[in-house]
Amino acid sequence: MKNSRLLPKEKRILLELGENIKLARLRRNLTAKMLSERANISRSTLWSLESGRSNISIESLLQILSSLGMADELAQIGADDILGRKLQDAQLKNPK
Repeated sequence: MKNSRLLPKEKRILLELGENIKLARLRRNLTAKMLSERANISRSTLWSLESGRSNISIESLLQILSSLGMADELAQIGADDILGRKLQDAQLKNPK
């Protein structure tokens, strides 16, 4: 398996995601132990996510978001693909 080399911007995004998940957990007055048990993941997996590490699976992310009542937000990723829609429109205006 190839080692992932994240760009600085991508690392910042993961850090922000982790911080947002942690804040959502704290707003719900959940300890890391409580959330990890509800999500059926290890505390180290939750810690990895909240620390912005890139080693967690999308399945674990979904389990955490589901336990926080936020799973629908994951499904919204890419729904407002502004760049993709502009590229699509440009191709429609300039047919080959």
